[in-house]
Amino acid sequence: MEMTRREIIQSLAVAGVAAAVSGTANASLAATVQDLPLAAILTDPTVPQPIEDGLGATDPGPRNVTLDRLNLDMLTPPMTDAGDMPNLKFSFSNVPMRLTDGGWTRQVTQVELPIATAISGVDMRLKPGAIRELHWHKEAEWAYMLNGTAQVTCLDTEGRNFVENVGVGDLWYFPSGYPHSIQALEEGCEFLLAFNDGTFSENDTFLLSDWFAHTPKEVLAKNFGVPQSDFRQLPSPAQRYIYPGKVPGPPSSVRVSDPYGTSPQSFIYHLLAQKPIQARGGTLRIVDSSTFPVSTTIAAVWQEIEPGGLREMHWHPKDDEWQYYLEGSGRMTVFAAKGTARTFDYQAGDVGYVPANMGHYIENRGKTPLRFLALFRTSHYADVSLSQWMAVTPPELVQGDLNLPQEVMNALPKEKTLIV
Repeated sequence: MEMTRREIIQSLAVAGVAAAVSGTANASLAATVQDLPLAAILTDPTVPQPIEDGLGATDPGPRNVTLDRLNLDMLTPPMTDAGDMPNLKFSFSNVPMRLTDGGWTRQVTQVELPIATAISGVDMRLKPGAIRELHWHKEAEWAYMLNGTAQVTCLDTEGRNFVENVGVGDLWYFPSGYPHSIQALEEGCEFLLAFNDGTFSENDTFLLSDWFAHTPKEVLAKNFGVPQSDFRQLPSPAQRYIYPGKVPGPPSSVRVSDPYGTSPQSFIYHLLAQKPIQARGGTLRIVDSSTFPVSTTIAAVWQEIEPGGLREMHWHPKDDEWQYYLEGSGRMTVFAAKGTARTFDYQAGDVGYVPANMGHYIENRGKTPLRFLALFRTSHYADVSLSQWMAVTPPELVQGDLNLPQEVMNALPKEKTLIV
């Protein structure tokens, strides 16, 4: 099937991003991610223009052609978009990295995405053996392993310890105040962290080295029952946070005997081992406190939408939705009542956000599967399906509102279709 001009532009943008990520961009691809001269902007058919159905005009610049290619629904919004809407998209690529000798970290909080009041996110990378030092937070920590493997430790409030390994597709969850650590195994690792507060910053973490650095040595000596001289070589907190280490052995070899025993709670969950919910246009995996009991403040849905598929029109009656896009490209229109709607385009590494009760869908308009996580600050996941609601409502009411033909009424599903 011949590609449309819009599809060609989208494929160029995605190809440019993929090449940049993999480090294989050649000269021709590199040219697609730079601002073009005026003549090329006006004559190159692969350069998108803000023109649709006879409306608009060319944009000779100054402009960022790369961003326009990635955000076609901003350049030429659907005619159904209307009104003012807060920004519901932000990319991790638009925030600075914090670089250390053990890896790096970056975050998207309410500072970067003001509408995101419920959840903030951190993307973190550890070199092989590197350690995210012992610490805790006043917020709970939820995590998804993006690549590699790691070993996590935790201590519960009954004094019971926990050590386990995690790999790609696994989760961990540490409740508020539970001290923990993360250490990369042989191949290193990268993971997404989420916290149940949009204002949370990684700088708000309670660090073990930081506490020691800000406690008088005579107090440390009294607390631990050793001489003050034993604390002469404490490292600076600036040397910790994320720092190099030796790859640990298996959990059984590093686990320390604990007089209170091992925590009976599991702080990890093998999400991708969960049997998915099969839908016509893709699959879903739902994890909340009903399947992962310790995770009482964050629920999640791992979703894969096939090319051309649509996460059906729906809304969440109590909770905001914080999204992280893993692979592919898609678009989402959000309906905010008062005749307001806005459409956004998303690619891998982007964060999306939908306030509670706002109607929305997510559509895969690319050629490869669209995979993303949707997180909610709640113990139990809930949504309302537009089609299913209409199907089980007296038809006279639905037809009175919308004047739909009987063929549409007959097609309404009485069960949630999820992905079509």
